[in-house]
Amino acid sequence: MSGNMQKYAAEFIGTFALVSSICGAALFSAPSAGLMTVAFAIGVIVLAMAYAVGHISGAHFNPAVTCGLVAAGRFGAGEAIPYIIVQVLGGILAAAMFYVILSGAPAGKWNDFVAISNIYGGAGHFPLLQVALIEVVLTALFLIVIVGVTSKKAPAGFAPIAIGLTLVFIHLVAIPVSNASVNPARSTATAIFGGSVPLSSLWLFWVAPIVGGVIGGYIARWLQDD
Repeated sequence: MSGNMQKYAAEFIGTFALVSSICGAALFSAPSAGLMTVAFAIGVIVLAMAYAVGHISGAHFNPAVTCGLVAAGRFGAGEAIPYIIVQVLGGILAAAMFYVILSGAPAGKWNDFVAISNIYGGAGHFPLLQVALIEVVLTALFLIVIVGVTSKKAPAGFAPIAIGLTLVFIHLVAIPVSNASVNPARSTATAIFGGSVPLSSLWLFWVAPIVGGVIGGYIARWLQDD
């Protein structure tokens, strides 16, 4: 039981750190420094947390990754639900912290939680089909990378670097289109504090990343043949 608690704690902390990087960079840095700030913030923190706790929990930090690894045969289906629960809770706590921080921000050019949430349709946003497409495809590619770099045949010790850099790529590509989810826990965390508009879009940012993750997991399972 204690081993499981350590795994859950690692997933909670890792997802907390991931969502903190998005909230902090997107709320406060991006308005002046641009989207590259968010892309590199999330890539760097996931790289660091993968090295820090990857040996404990596998460093999923993302329900779509957990589901994709189940599809790839790398993770037990029975363990998926507790992982997803603690991932979502870790993300919500991080967003709550930044909600409090934002409430005390001095006058300035800051983003709000609507601006940093994942939304489709309506004025200023890409339509459902295009958002779903980019989320499915990029999450599938992400799982292909994860499964490949953690294969027994891959060079040991470099997986977090490849995974972190892939997240930088994903965010550079997807922020203008979908605000880059590829992670239902991340989308849930910011939507809760963004209100009705992001909450009405949230279903897509559960469905599309998980579908993409499962597709990528099956493709990677076939490619790697571990």
